[in-house]
Amino acid sequence: MSIEKIHVYFVPGLAASKEIFKNIRLPEDRFEIHILEWLLPNKEESLEQYAYRMAKKVTRPNAALVGVSFGGVVAQEMNSYLNLKRLVIISSVKTRDELPKGLKLAGNFGAYKIVPTGWASSIKDLARFAIGARSKKRLTLYQRYLSVRDKVYLDWAIKQMVCWGRTETIKGVIHIHGTADIVFPVKNIKDAVLLEGGTHVMILNKGSRVSKLLENIIENG
Repeated sequence: MSIEKIHVYFVPGLAASKEIFKNIRLPEDRFEIHILEWLLPNKEESLEQYAYRMAKKVTRPNAALVGVSFGGVVAQEMNSYLNLKRLVIISSVKTRDELPKGLKLAGNFGAYKIVPTGWASSIKDLARFAIGARSKKRLTLYQRYLSVRDKVYLDWAIKQMVCWGRTETIKGVIHIHGTADIVFPVKNIKDAVLLEGGTHVMILNKGSRVSKLLENIIENG
């Protein structure tokens, strides 16, 4: 008798491609992985409208939805339009209160409007903003995973991230977070499953540990 597989949908981080999940592995006899790619937003599209369009890509019932970084924010908004088995966010935030002070100020005072997203052509700058890469070695390593460089998308995504207004945590969301995350520092994070030494890109450099956590969380909550 075959076991019915759990379908797991992944939403990548800001500007990231599906390759960001290359080190996430779940047992193939129990899980089927689907990686959602970013849609290009309409210039004035709300996050809720965008999440509705993304949710249409989740076609299997009782699925698990896993969002990373900005993808975690989008996944939480997608949750409103889905009946999920499990909602998981990684290296992300559950409410506006968990954003670092700098990002909250950028949203409050509209500073995101002057971020020169034309610098998408400079992938090193994009890597610094999206994943917190600082050293030359890490910039070189991670920049290849950031393939979505459309200016309309970047303008829209940065605005949605810094202006996100959620004030209450979604019931049942499970949050995995690294203690060494410099994009969303752990000091601001509440009620998370902590991965010691995990950075903002721990799905890449600690993929096996994150995979084990996901396997248990998706099956058992």
